[in-house]
Amino acid sequence: MRGKIVKGIGGFYYVDNGKNKVYACRAKGIFRKQDIKPLVGDNVEFTILDETDAEGNVDAILPRKNALIRPAAANVDQALVVFALTHPAPNLNLLDRFLVMMEREQVPVIICFNKADLAGEEEMEAYRAVYEKAGYPVRIISAKEEDGVEAVRSLMRGKTTVLAGPSGVGKSTLTNAIHPQASMETGDISRKIERGKHTTRHSELFFLEEGTYMMDTPGFSSIFPPDMEADELKGYFPEFARFEDGCRFLGCVHVGERDCGVKDAVNQGEVSISRYENYVLMYEELKNRRRY
Repeated sequence: MRGKIVKGIGGFYYVDNGKNKVYACRAKGIFRKQDIKPLVGDNVEFTILDETDAEGNVDAILPRKNALIRPAAANVDQALVVFALTHPAPNLNLLDRFLVMMEREQVPVIICFNKADLAGEEEMEAYRAVYEKAGYPVRIISAKEEDGVEAVRSLMRGKTTVLAGPSGVGKSTLTNAIHPQASMETGDISRKIERGKHTTRHSELFFLEEGTYMMDTPGFSSIFPPDMEADELKGYFPEFARFEDGCRFLGCVHVGERDCGVKDAVNQGEVSISRYENYVLMYEELKNRRRY
C-alpha cells in the first residue's frame, strides 16, 4: 500500500493512506544500513500489520522530487518563510541564509512578514521593498488578527508548502489560522531575550484540501549549507544576475574586484545594501572555512 509520511517522532513514522487514515509505522532496518532516513513528505510503500490499532511498517521510500536538510522535508513545492516585523525584529542575515538554501535546492520561496498589527507602515514597506527588489513575492500579515491569512492560503492551493522560520515569529499561530484543526501549541516570547520558545518540536504535514498540504517545522536559529563553495554563492542571489554583464573581470565574485556591475548597482540603490552586505559576510565565511 502507498501513503505519505505526515509526521516522524519517537522512532515512529505516521503514514497517511490518502483516505484520511494514519498508521503508526516503524521503518525497516534496511534504511539504517543504507544510511537513508525517512522524511516528512516522503511517499512510501508500507505494510499494515494491525488494522484495528493502525500499525504498520514502512517498506520502501519512493523517489523524491527533492529533499531539504533544514528544515528536514521531502517533495516540497515551495517554502513559506515567516519572520516577524517586530518583537523580535527580523534577522535579515538569517533570512538571507535561508533564501540561499532554498535557491540552492531550487525551491521557490514566499516571504511572509508577520505581526503587522505591531509594526509601522514605514518599516513594513522598507522590508517589502528589499525583497521584492530581489525578486521574491512578499506578504505582510497579522496571523493573530487573521489579516492577510486568506491571501497566504490561496498561494498554497494545489501545492505542498513547507512553513519555516525562527522561533517566536508567530509561525504556529499562522498554522492554526490556516488550518484550525492543527491545534498547534503557541507560545509567548521570552521578554528577557526576545526569542521564541520552540513551540513546534517536530515537522508535521497537514492535509488542507485535495492536492494541498502544509508542513510546519521547528524554528531555526542558525542555518548554512555545510558543503557550499564560496564562488557558487553569487548564483543564489538572483538580483545580481542582470548586473553581471557590467563586471570587468570574468568570474567576478563582486567583493574585492574593481569595475564590478553588482557593486555599482548597490551604490545606485538597484540592489539592496543589506542583501549585499549579507552576501559579503557569507562569502567571507565560506572562503575562510575552506582555508581551515
